[in-house]
Amino acid sequence: MAKYERHVFVCINQREPESARPSCNADGKSQLHSLLKQAVDAAGLKGSVRVNKAGCLDQCEHGPNIVIYPDAVWYGGVCAADVAEIVASHLVAGRPVERLVLPDACIHTEVCEHRPRKT
Repeated sequence: MAKYERHVFVCINQREPESARPSCNADGKSQLHSLLKQAVDAAGLKGSVRVNKAGCLDQCEHGPNIVIYPDAVWYGGVCAADVAEIVASHLVAGRPVERLVLPDACIHTEVCEHRPRKT
């Protein structure tokens, strides 16, 4: 079996409503994961692109989040309406959807302007 060209990881983490940080999958339906799998299959990418569920990607303030490897492109604020564009632009044409790409300064850092400050 050939290696996948890309792996798409979709955060499906659920937090309690009273948690200090938001949840990427508040309704528990994993809708983005399902929609991405369907769109990848419809685009004829099955076998070359793998869509996986992921636990917390630690970018809660930017969620819902997905990350695509080996490109190391992190997307935030992804909604169902963005799925077709991500598949067509990034997974088919190789062009990340810039309006959804998380700034490098926000990825895995304590100083992101979107993360609550620790007191």
